Amino acid sequence: MKTNQPSKYIGQKAEQEALNFLVDKNYSLLERNYRYKRSEIDLIMTNQKTLVFVEVKFRSNNKFGHPEEFVSDNQKQSIIKGAEHYIDSITWEGNIRFDIVAVNAHFKIEHFEDAFY
Repeated sequence: MKTNQPSKYIGQKAEQEALNFLVDKNYSLLERNYRYKRSEIDLIMTNQKTLVFVEVKFRSNNKFGHPEEFVSDNQKQSIIKGAEHYIDSITWEGNIRFDIVAVNAHFKIEHFEDAFY
């Protein structure tokens, strides 16, 4: 991976790779980059009868830790608030889950189901 590529481009590519990975696992995309107030949820998907809120994390190296370790408590709370708004807006009454998809510089993907709540 070239380090001189803009980080926004790399982030978008990582998000697309995560989306492709999940679609290959029979997830269906409902929303991408869903925003509510200060909250942003990278991907909102369904898998079987579960509504899944996905945070995608990219890191060019693991020098300071693994990508999945970079979801702060504040970020988790923000995602949960956005998810609550989304759930209310579609009157969802089924199961929900919060996942993290970690993407490294080689675009190797790790999927952490039910990562927080």
